[in-house]
Amino acid sequence: MRCGFERTRIFFVFIKSSILLWRWHVISREHQINDEIRAREVRLVGAEGEQIGIKPIRDALQMAIDLNLDLVNVAPTAKPPVCRIMDYGKFRYEQQKKEKEARKNQKIVDIKEVWFRANIEENDYQTKFRNVVKFLNEGDKVKASVRFRGREITHAAIGQRILDRLSKEVAEICSVERAPKLEGRSMIMILAPKTTS
Repeated sequence: MRCGFERTRIFFVFIKSSILLWRWHVISREHQINDEIRAREVRLVGAEGEQIGIKPIRDALQMAIDLNLDLVNVAPTAKPPVCRIMDYGKFRYEQQKKEKEARKNQKIVDIKEVWFRANIEENDYQTKFRNVVKFLNEGDKVKASVRFRGREITHAAIGQRILDRLSKEVAEICSVERAPKLEGRSMIMILAPKTTS
């Protein structure tokens, strides 16, 4: 007896010789399995991947039962649907393993935000500049913003100069994804790390 990764239930199959067999049936939302397949005939693929041809659903299901495997509808939209004889529990296990490996290897890019002031002092600028370089070296995007308070907004060119200076100083390790643009009371620029390929 095999059990699946999801809830299971037992179902009964009557064969022509009136022998009562029982097997575990895997309940799945992704694929139609065994008796869930409603087509009259299917294009059948064997357990080793060989093309068997178009068969009535009863014959295909009987072949799967004889091999103690499952009949899985892998292409329900095809005409006729494509079904494969396979060990569905093993298939699901390998599929979950591949998904887990893919999730482990993917890099999630965050957007880090660094705020500047229009009248920023040099030491404060250098501190924020080091943070920008650190974020870019870690592979994250950086959203550099200059906030304007009160009447500073009338001197937006000062914020433009700060962001232009920043983009020139980090030009070797990043590219400007979005040029400086005034949005409300902030001027925003987005920097993306250069891909090493």
